[in-house]
Amino acid sequence: MRDIAVFSGSAHPELAQEVCAHLGVPLSPTRVSRFANDCLEVQLQANCRERDVFLLQPLVRPVQEHLVELLLMCDAARGASAARITVVMPHYSYARSDKKDAPRISLGGRLVADLLVAAGARRVLAMTLHAPQVHGFFSVPVDHLHALRELAAHFRQYDLTRTTVVSPDLGNAKQAAAFARLIGAQVAAGAKQRYADDRVTISSVIGDVAGRDVIVLDDEIAKGSTVLELLDRLRESSPRSIRVACTHGVFAAGAVKRLSEQPDVLEIVCTNTVPVPADEHTDKLRVLSIAPALAEAVRRIHDGESVSALFEQS
Repeated sequence: MRDIAVFSGSAHPELAQEVCAHLGVPLSPTRVSRFANDCLEVQLQANCRERDVFLLQPLVRPVQEHLVELLLMCDAARGASAARITVVMPHYSYARSDKKDAPRISLGGRLVADLLVAAGARRVLAMTLHAPQVHGFFSVPVDHLHALRELAAHFRQYDLTRTTVVSPDLGNAKQAAAFARLIGAQVAAGAKQRYADDRVTISSVIGDVAGRDVIVLDDEIAKGSTVLELLDRLRESSPRSIRVACTHGVFAAGAVKRLSEQPDVLEIVCTNTVPVPADEHTDKLRVLSIAPALAEAVRRIHDGESVSALFEQS
């Protein structure tokens, strides 16, 4: 793979190193510096001319800092005559800003997509977007991966004969149903209403959870308020056991600690799409790697092979 160049921003270099190890290519160096007026400058310190360039950067805190860094990386690669620039964005945090549900509100998901394309991105590789319509915000091809296979492989170590996968809301129910099919489980969903970023109510759980082993599945856990609310509703039906799983373990404001302190939560499972701070790790937390899936998708994009075929085989 001589014509490929992989660069990482400062958001998650450990994941980029792991992806490159699976690809068998070196991680090309990136220099990020800051002027006295607080402006960023990015230099890609490897040849990009007529190469297939992949820029890996999840949008994690500080999100705006990492976004500008990614935009500057795109611009630098374009100015260096890259043959094609693919943004590898394991976590697109602005995907949550995907609908106009209040007057005079911004659509951040679409705006940031436009900015990336304007900066030079010609393809995007993303993981578990918040909603399917986010694809349409990009005017360039988007390859959308999910982590259901990795999560399923982890949970198959348990007895799944009495398992129900529970989505916290109806919006995530399709993903929960797909995961339930992978592990041969039933599916249920919470009836959720959100009032603010950290204030939700779940009036009931639709589906059979009484006396069953429950896996709560969500795309992202930030403050954990939705999951904690769902746990209260689940307890009313007396499930046999509870485990929590998500793709993006953002875990803001001590979410892991709050979830770990729930005595009936046996395990919290996430992937490494975003870096999990060392002080957030507990005995109940399991972090699965999605580097092999990202590396295989990068290889297929570079070789002109189907990326969707990855999931047809699962």
